[in-house]
Order: sequence, then C-alpha cells, then structure tokens
Amino acid sequence: MKRVAFGLLCGAALLYGVAHALEARHPAWGYVAAFAEAAMVGAIADWFAVVALFRHPLGLPIPHTAIIPANKDRIGAKLAGFILDNFLSTPQVLAKLREFDPAARLANWLADPAQGERLGQHAVAVVRYGLSAFDDERARAFVGRAAAAGLAQVDVSRLLGQALDALTAGGRHQALLDDVLTQVADVMQGETVQEHITEAIAREIRTLRYVGLDQVAARAATRKIVAAMVRTLGDVAAEPGHPLRLRFDGFMADFVERLKSDPDFRARGEAIRAELLAHPALTDYLRGLWDTLLVWLHDDLARDDSTIRRRIAALAGSMGERLQQDEAFRRWINEQITEAAPVAIARYREDIRRYIVERVAQWNAQEMTDELERHIGRDLQFIRVNGTLVGGLVGLLIHTVTQALAA
Repeated sequence: MKRVAFGLLCGAALLYGVAHALEARHPAWGYVAAFAEAAMVGAIADWFAVVALFRHPLGLPIPHTAIIPANKDRIGAKLAGFILDNFLSTPQVLAKLREFDPAARLANWLADPAQGERLGQHAVAVVRYGLSAFDDERARAFVGRAAAAGLAQVDVSRLLGQALDALTAGGRHQALLDDVLTQVADVMQGETVQEHITEAIAREIRTLRYVGLDQVAARAATRKIVAAMVRTLGDVAAEPGHPLRLRFDGFMADFVERLKSDPDFRARGEAIRAELLAHPALTDYLRGLWDTLLVWLHDDLARDDSTIRRRIAALAGSMGERLQQDEAFRRWINEQITEAAPVAIARYREDIRRYIVERVAQWNAQEMTDELERHIGRDLQFIRVNGTLVGGLVGLLIHTVTQALAA
C-alpha cells in the first residue's frame, strides 16, 4: 500500500510535468495540470500526516510529529481509563453478571456428564502429581515430625476436660445416664442374670441346703434384690431431682474441673503423652499409615475406573442436578455474587489500571510503533491514496471555478 500511494504521487508529478509542458497547445491541459498539482499537494500532506503519527517525517524533529512514540505513556494511561470506564464500571459489571446468571451456568456445567468426567480427570491429575511429590523419604519424615510436634503441644488432661465439658453442657450427660439406667434395669430383669444371682446366694446359704430350701430362699432373695434395684433405678430415671442423680451431676462437674485445672491430672496426662511420643511404635505406625495411604491412592488413581475419579464426577453431577432444581439456592448464589462484585471491583479496579499503565510503559516505543503501524498502516495508506485523488479533484474544481469567473 505504501508503494501504491507513492506510485500515485509519482504519477501525479509526471502528469503535472506533461500537462504543464503542453498547456500552451490546448486549454484543457491547464485543467489537467491543476488536477495533478492539487493531487501532489494532497498526497504529500497526507503522507506527512500519516508518517507524523509514527515518526519524524524525513527524520526532521518537527514539533507534534512522532506522536505515538512521544505519547506512549499517556496513551497507556488513557487506554487504562477507557477500559475501566467503558468495560469495568460497577453498573456495567453488575448488569453483565445479572445477564450471565452464573448460578445457572454453574449448575448446567456441573450437570453435564462430560464436564464432570473432565473435572474428575483434572482432579486425578492434580492428586497424582501431589502423590509423586510426597512419595519421598523427606516428606514422610516431615509428616512424622509434624504429627509428633502437634501431639507434643496437646494438653491431654485439659483437652479431655474441655471435651467432657462440652458433652455435659445443657445436661446432655443426664440423657446418657437415663440410657444407662434403662439398660441396667433390662439386664437385671433378664433370666440369665437372675439365675447367676440365685446361684451366688444359694452357695452362701449353706445351712438351708440340707433341708432343700437353699434354692427357694435364693430365688426369693433374688426377686427382692432385683425388684429393689429396678425400683431404685426407675425412681432415679423418673425424678430429675433424685439424690443419686444430683450426686452424679456433682461428680461429673468435679471431674471435669479437675481434668482442666488439677496439677495431678495434668501431670498424668503429660506422662501418658510423653510415653506415647517416646514409643517407637508411634513413628512406625504413622509411617506405615502414610505409606498405606499413598499406595492405595496410587493404585486407585492409576486405574481407568478410579473410584476417586468416579466419585468426583458423580458428586459434580449430583451437585449440578440439585442446583438446577433448587431455584431459591441459585438465586442466593447470584445475590451473593452480585453483593460481592462491587467490593471486588472497587478493590481491583485501580490494580487493573496500574497494571495496564505499567505494562504499556514497559513496552519499547519503537517496537510498539512498528506493531501499530503493521496492524493499522494498510488502512492509513488509503488516506494517502484518497488524499491524492480527492486533492486532485478539489484542485480541478478550484481551477474550473476560477476559469469560469475569469470569463
């Protein structure tokens, strides 16, 4: 296109020379000369304008030329502002989010079996890479040290006390006591237990054995013992304020408090922990557990019908189907995204602006100029072509009007 534009300029110059030489022979050559002269002016003017965008014409430092290289940083700042104002303003992003309906798209994506399978493949690839990285003696040693260090920080006595405190909060231990009382009452009323009690009592009543009343007396005593125990257990279960229940409450509260604060209990817990840490079986167990886990994962992930991959794909599909059916939850997801978007936009808008400005500032001015000229230069050369033709026509028009007025 540069050659075409330059060829038109040369053609206009040649035409002007011929017309000027033959102008005396016929008045029409004056019109041709006027056209060619104006065409040369238009071609040169537009050549100057096009070249001035990218460099100094003829290498001369004419003011307001080489516009793009001279204003590269300002162009970057304006470009950043244009992108943020026209593409990343809060109202525009929110409108696009509402139109996009991310929850529905997520549901459809997850429900697609092909996407679920692809998700499973990606997850398996990531896990296999992680396994190959962790299948190393240094990793095993680190896991062992980390587990031992974590256990060394555990206050066994206090932790157990806090656990019991949580379990007994709100009287939950009373429900456990009720279950225990019920089970004990059922056991006491069982034939096998009563037979054992009867035999034990009969062995103690030796004097009645000679008259054959030992079993009779033992059975009567057993019935009374069982009845008394069942009655007592029933009273405890039915009466919230029963003395035995209150004693159980007091015992649990005192035991929990001692676990959390008693130095003797704490010392015992620390002794148990120290023995556990010092025992070589702990390290061997942790290492064996780690090796077993790695072997199982390796074997599973290497199979075409990997359980993990199938589970991930099935989970993705199930989640997608549930999300497709639950319009209220999809609406909740969209609302959360819409509410979070303005904060994210405000947080990252300036980061994006700075990134664009800094990235453009890092460009080499000459490389950027050459790249722009390569992409839009062809269209700019049409300006030179049009300038030559339009200039020539305007010159012809002016000459025609001048001749008409002179006549």
